[in-house]
Amino acid sequence: MTGEEIVLGPLPKGITPAREGMRGKVWNVLGHTYSMKAASESSFAFETLDPPGTGVPPHVHPTQDEHIYILEGVFTLYLDGKWETAGPGDTVRMPKGLPHAYYNRSEGMTRGLFWVSPAGKLAALFDKLHNLTDPAEVVRVSALHDVDFLPPGAVEGA
Repeated sequence: MTGEEIVLGPLPKGITPAREGMRGKVWNVLGHTYSMKAASESSFAFETLDPPGTGVPPHVHPTQDEHIYILEGVFTLYLDGKWETAGPGDTVRMPKGLPHAYYNRSEGMTRGLFWVSPAGKLAALFDKLHNLTDPAEVVRVSALHDVDFLPPGAVEGA
């Protein structure tokens, strides 16, 4: 469910319940479930639920810093040329312009709280990506929303 279009402004007060999205915003992006947790012009936060064998290939946010707080499972991460892992309680920092990727290479689900600052076009991007099934279209649409994927094969092990 995507609900109404997101209009970013000041952060509204309130509580986003567990396993729900703020304003009902929950997206399916190539098998991942993204739930909007908070959105304002200064930041955007979303929770991910990632099945085994899924991931987001190497990409860059040229205008946003991105962070992940790992809630469950182990994420395999590509951070600026190096492969690393992070587990529950770890915080991953990905400054704007840093090539990065994340994968669930385990046999169980992973769950993380992601946030970017500033919010930029990421919430609008998720609205456009919801239920798309063509990875090439996901890459094309993402580029229009300030998320630039690296070419296939650019990163060994991706």
